[in-house]
Amino acid sequence: MGGFFGVTSQHDCVFDLFFGIDYHSHLGTRRGGMAVFGEKGFNRAIHNIENAPFRTKFDKDVNEMQGIYGIGCISDYEPQPLIIRSHHGTYAITTVGKINNTDELIKKLFDEGHAHFLEMSGGEINATELVAALINQKDNLIEGLKYVQESVDGSMSILLMNKAGIYAARDRYGRTPIVIGRKEDGFCASFENFAYKNLGYSDYKELGPGEIVVMTEKNCITLSNPNKDMKICTFLWVYYGYPASSYEGISVEQMRYNCGAKMAGRDNVKPDIVAGVPDSGTAHAVGYANASGIPFSRPFIKYTPTWPRSFMPTIQSKRNLIAKMKLLAVDDLIKDKSLLLIDDSIVRGTQLRETTEFLYQSGAKEVHIRPACPPLLYGCKYLNFSRSSSEMDLITRRVIERLENGNVTDEILQEYADPESPKYEQMVEEIRKELNFTSLRFNRLDDMLDATGLEHDRLCTYCWNGRE
Repeated sequence: MGGFFGVTSQHDCVFDLFFGIDYHSHLGTRRGGMAVFGEKGFNRAIHNIENAPFRTKFDKDVNEMQGIYGIGCISDYEPQPLIIRSHHGTYAITTVGKINNTDELIKKLFDEGHAHFLEMSGGEINATELVAALINQKDNLIEGLKYVQESVDGSMSILLMNKAGIYAARDRYGRTPIVIGRKEDGFCASFENFAYKNLGYSDYKELGPGEIVVMTEKNCITLSNPNKDMKICTFLWVYYGYPASSYEGISVEQMRYNCGAKMAGRDNVKPDIVAGVPDSGTAHAVGYANASGIPFSRPFIKYTPTWPRSFMPTIQSKRNLIAKMKLLAVDDLIKDKSLLLIDDSIVRGTQLRETTEFLYQSGAKEVHIRPACPPLLYGCKYLNFSRSSSEMDLITRRVIERLENGNVTDEILQEYADPESPKYEQMVEEIRKELNFTSLRFNRLDDMLDATGLEHDRLCTYCWNGRE
């Protein structure tokens, strides 16, 4: 998915920028970038971070860069920030989001006289470059940022830096967050609110859906008021978010405790221990254990000194191998035990099947699986939650395709999304058998949404029920 961070300061901002970006390393795997503006104008560095962490790759750059404004990102795909020269002057830009109507937008731009785009190595257009092209269609930056929000099918949050300051624009429905922090000599804009706390900033404001602000070293001014409707991604709490994060005032760690407690309230198995798949499953398991009275334990440990991020590498077969290599068994906590294991979700099912086999081989008597979210039936349209190139990569869709003999319509999918329906029960049982679990029970959508404490209509649930 990716994350970004921006700083305005009365003094040199590079130290805060460097560590603020680094605190977003859990959100992406491929590229890191930072750009600054100061007395010598713009300076930028972009590095591949697939095989080394952000701090290692940018250690030299941070000692050479200087500036009072800076933006940067951890990106899961395209290189950024970009530095753009246009009729608006020169600016740096970085984005988080997904564009579904790329071809349509490119055609429109070409029809209106746009000259060219640079192709990336895979033949695709850099989404951040496309956003900049859309901004440049308008007479001023504010209208340009609004035009992006109106034109993009998907979601797009933006940090744009020029000599006047940093413009922060949250996507139209607030699917991803932007939070503003403040300290004596400046402001920051961040995807993750915990990223600025240790740097001395305090919470200033969280942007609303579609809101646009401009930050300087002295103030933060709203340029476009927030929209009423919001559809923030629920997976931010279930999976993406770091435990110290909070979104819309709701703590990730607390939401996961709530989620686990609600799962325990509907369950009827009595395992010896409850455990979570590290890392995001752990807090759900703590909530389940606290509510059920069944002891929480860690029957396997993730080895992280050289593999700190679960996303890396990007090739699926290698990810599966690394996921297996990272888990180290604690035999005394597994042998002859009945285990209830909570993971954040089941996507393809490959890793969880291998984890279950690993536990059986280590002597487990039973392995009961409890995903912390409902079955994923639709590929994410907004945040690149899954790298799947097809919805058929989802184990749910493969099972449904088999059960329906290939005749799968949206109406049929809605039946499979209903936890009270026979089709839902049949799908869950087929998944259980295919992945060799002792039992399988998914969290319910209503319980998961209740665990956030937000109104349900403010949360995006597309990947579970196809509703926007």
